[in-house]
Amino acid sequence: MTTTAPVSDRPHRTATRPSVRAGRAGGQHRAGPLARIVLGLAALASLFPLYWTLVAASTDSHAVVSSPPPMLPGGNLIENLTYVWHNAGGRGMGVALLNSTLVAGAVTVTTVTFSVLAGFAFAKLRFRGKKVMLGLVLSTLAVPAQLSVVPLFILTRNLGLGNHLGALILPVLVTAFGVFFMRQFLSQALPTELLEAARVDGANSLRVIWHVVFPVARPAMAVLGMLTFVQSWNDFLWPIVVMNGSTNPTVQVALAGLGTGWSTDWSVITAGALMGTLPLLLVFALFGRHIVGGITQGAIKG
Repeated sequence: MTTTAPVSDRPHRTATRPSVRAGRAGGQHRAGPLARIVLGLAALASLFPLYWTLVAASTDSHAVVSSPPPMLPGGNLIENLTYVWHNAGGRGMGVALLNSTLVAGAVTVTTVTFSVLAGFAFAKLRFRGKKVMLGLVLSTLAVPAQLSVVPLFILTRNLGLGNHLGALILPVLVTAFGVFFMRQFLSQALPTELLEAARVDGANSLRVIWHVVFPVARPAMAVLGMLTFVQSWNDFLWPIVVMNGSTNPTVQVALAGLGTGWSTDWSVITAGALMGTLPLLLVFALFGRHIVGGITQGAIKG
């Protein structure tokens, strides 16, 4: 006669514990009500300046400065945007947007490219004076940008670049922050063994940079590119100095001349600010997912 042993639920509990722990360790926790409330308030606080710009751009100048200010959009948005499009910068907002796109795009491409090359050299190559040169590069971060305005202005005038878009690109072909940022990233993300393996396979320096360094540096390149583009797009001090009186301004220089006259028309100014902000929102909407995905991919690989 065969007897059946009683079934205990103890092994069942023991078997399920590792999976629960693994799910908690490797998965994502569900956000609680408090986290949702805090995130919702933070999102509203971040979007409120953009919403207020839309409200102010859709009203008239008297409504903007009234007390209490309006909190709902008005009916003058199309009229104000049309005025900005045709009158900003003398030649219209379209020319200013095109100029800012060309300048910010060129600055972003050159800064990212040269920063990767210099960062790779400081991170993985051996040459004399490397620490001294890196120290000199980093020391420029302590120099205020205002101190370089006068010598750069004299240099661009001597080169014949006055009131020319090249004067906005040439001084920022590469930045010390970009070099330091890429150097720190490549020091950790680029294994020396990978470079040695590429050298053993017969790859020269150009192939190593193109097939090894650039793919590894892609997440940091995306972040640096976004920061550089936004900074170049919003730059005002240097463009207003070197492009003063030019009929070919950037967005920020064009906005500086809006709403001037016997009285300041704040609704027109905010309409111009709204029009100058929309391209940045479009760029982030198109490439934001790729930037976040690149950062996540780089973090997983690390």
